[in-house]
Amino acid sequence: MPRFHRPAASACAALVAIAALAAAGLPGTASARTPDAAGPPGPAAVADASPALLTAMGRDLGLTRAQARDRLVNEAEAGATAGRLRLALGDAYAGAWVRGAESARLTVATTDPADIPAIEAHGARAAVVTHTLAALEGASTAVDRAASRTAARTAAVDAPVRYVDVRTNTLVVQAVRPAAAHDLVAAAGIDRALVRVETSADRPRPLYDIRGGDAYYMNGSGRCSVGFAVTKGTQQGFATAGHCGRPGTTTSGYNQVAQGSFQASTFPGRDTAWVATNTNWTSTPYVKGQGAANVQVAGSTQSPVGASVCRSGSTTGWHCGVIQQHNTSVTYPEGTISGVTRTTVCAEPGDSGGSYISGSQAQGVTSGGSGNCSSGGTTFYQPINPLLQAYALTLKTTTGPGPGEPGEPGGTWAAGTVYAAGAQVTYGGVTYRCLQAHQAQPGWQPPNVPALWQQV
Repeated sequence: MPRFHRPAASACAALVAIAALAAAGLPGTASARTPDAAGPPGPAAVADASPALLTAMGRDLGLTRAQARDRLVNEAEAGATAGRLRLALGDAYAGAWVRGAESARLTVATTDPADIPAIEAHGARAAVVTHTLAALEGASTAVDRAASRTAARTAAVDAPVRYVDVRTNTLVVQAVRPAAAHDLVAAAGIDRALVRVETSADRPRPLYDIRGGDAYYMNGSGRCSVGFAVTKGTQQGFATAGHCGRPGTTTSGYNQVAQGSFQASTFPGRDTAWVATNTNWTSTPYVKGQGAANVQVAGSTQSPVGASVCRSGSTTGWHCGVIQQHNTSVTYPEGTISGVTRTTVCAEPGDSGGSYISGSQAQGVTSGGSGNCSSGGTTFYQPINPLLQAYALTLKTTTGPGPGEPGEPGGTWAAGTVYAAGAQVTYGGVTYRCLQAHQAQPGWQPPNVPALWQQV
């Protein structure tokens, strides 16, 4: 599986075997309206979208500037609507996705036909399917467990990509050899009716390679890209891909000046890491955009399947595409990673660890993929919210100073906390349930952000 870490020319022979792979390639209807001011997640937040980001969306998605802005508005609204319906439908919920050049059509799937009126009342199209999202994700987890066992390792390497495709209501297993996919499914002991096997020649690998998208170098042994600037208390640093380095690995910046060191790293299993920088480096709430322009990072609200997403990396710069599936599993030569998101964005060696952003909302850091930015490709990113939560980090944003703003007396909501969809908090004596995964920002108290919180 291609990874996008750019190894140094002086790497030892053992590393070159892996690095050679890295060098070879990469791994309902919302009503659009003109965004107003920058602010919490929702249509207003897309006002932060920079001209460079809109230009890249136009180039890679075939959109006019107006269409790109309308698409971001619609996707913000669709994410909130899908979150509300997920809570309302409960166990029958089977996923949601957007379609159309401007993402104007939201579809919500359910296993219960009785849910159709409720879905349509929210302006979405209803799709009645056979399997719940919970059942498909449970099957995916079982396949991941099987892939981690020695007996199924060969099959997993030849069936490297697995994901829940909510649009077809199946667990897809992509395989170089279809027989390997069937062996892996059999080893997992899951219902074969849940699975669709696809033949693919792709063998993704991690993308080896303080502003998102800028280059950094590891102990002189390779190059990766900064994901997003973060803080941990008063310590500044950045999030990146775990396969780029191990705890203690030292780094230098894009200018080859001493920068910092890896504090924590997970790979395989997940592809997460963070680097603490020295006092010469300052975290900024930006990602490097087209022509080195700064793109603002205002938060980390997760975008839905079908939404547009753009990537910044130190090799290929800005490229955009769409989110294909969340909760994807990929088996690289070094092992399996789970919980990544699959996209149509291209990448190349050196882009690893770099930023994925939708509008002004951080999505994740580049992990791996296949193809390149000449012929096109598929990439996977590690979602940013689980990374922030795992290492108790705070995303550097334009919306405020970070954690430390508590909820009302007796409330449990707090800025800096990562909330998953379905999580409950209290604020001002009222209970709220989270609609979309995000890290809470100052000013995003539940009553202020109906796109993120619903009163229970």
